[in-house]
Amino acid sequence: MKTTLPLYRAQFQEQPCVLLENDQFKIELFRYPSGIEAIKISNQRGSVIALPWYGQMVWDATFDGQTLTMGNGFKQPLPGKDIIDTYGCFAFHSGLLASGCPAEDDNHPLHGEMACARMDRAWLVLEEQQVTLQGETEYIKGFGHHYLAEPSIGLAADVPRLTIAMRVTNLAGHAMPLQYMCHMNYAYVENGTFSQSIPATAFQLRTSIPAHVKPTPRWLSYTRELQQSAQDFTCLDKPEMYDPEIVFFADDLAQYGDQAEFRLHSPQGFSFVTRFDTAQFNSATRWILHNADQQVAAFVLPATCRPEGFNAAQRAGTLITLAPGEQREFWVETGLDC
Repeated sequence: MKTTLPLYRAQFQEQPCVLLENDQFKIELFRYPSGIEAIKISNQRGSVIALPWYGQMVWDATFDGQTLTMGNGFKQPLPGKDIIDTYGCFAFHSGLLASGCPAEDDNHPLHGEMACARMDRAWLVLEEQQVTLQGETEYIKGFGHHYLAEPSIGLAADVPRLTIAMRVTNLAGHAMPLQYMCHMNYAYVENGTFSQSIPATAFQLRTSIPAHVKPTPRWLSYTRELQQSAQDFTCLDKPEMYDPEIVFFADDLAQYGDQAEFRLHSPQGFSFVTRFDTAQFNSATRWILHNADQQVAAFVLPATCRPEGFNAAQRAGTLITLAPGEQREFWVETGLDC
């Protein structure tokens, strides 16, 4: 039996409030000092903190005492129009009309309009072995696009992983473009190693340099070496070289199978894992950054195309078009592999 429990902004106060607790789950509501509402869903293995009214970001995730979230300077989520205003979360929805880093010929915000979208509704779906946070936001512009976005975050009983999903429906009477990336900002693992179900040779180093990247001579020399041997980048053993960021792309994932699986292994014995369907996500990005302010090892970012902006996707022929009334769904499982 499923039980639907509506959520209302007035329920979220600065003092945490336990909404529900049983042998499997505990659900708490609270509001950060910044005014951003948050929900903490815990099972026997850990917890997830999500922002139900703010793009339904996953602000933090911890399982078996191990944080999944990138190192950053944000003490709390902050209000903003773009994701750069609050870049401390574990995961956010990049898209939907445009995604990734805008190039010089693009006019969309970094990672699109959905990342910091104000949600219209939020609710919980309660099942015996699963709790799911769901929500929706209707995007509409006069003489522009009109769609319904329905993200969700699921946590199963006694499982150290979460599911992140997105459903998009074109409500306009004309076609709409669609770019989507499930952007998971994983913690940096010193001397961590990568493995995946696709060949290592599938990865190519990003050669374009976005506006936010300020290259140094040493970094340029290092990336020139990587460009010739991207498949050899298997270990996080040179943190001094990952500033600015190091980015790899893998395209046409469906040629390697219906499902894709990526891992980041720690010398301490734990592993992060992400699984998804290549019919939904046919592109993958690997993003590494290590400096005094941010430490991240996003070992895989599943996407519909490379995150190089709207026009780059259009030129590459990887921009999805939704007909009036058409719907697309995306689903990712991610967390600890144990």
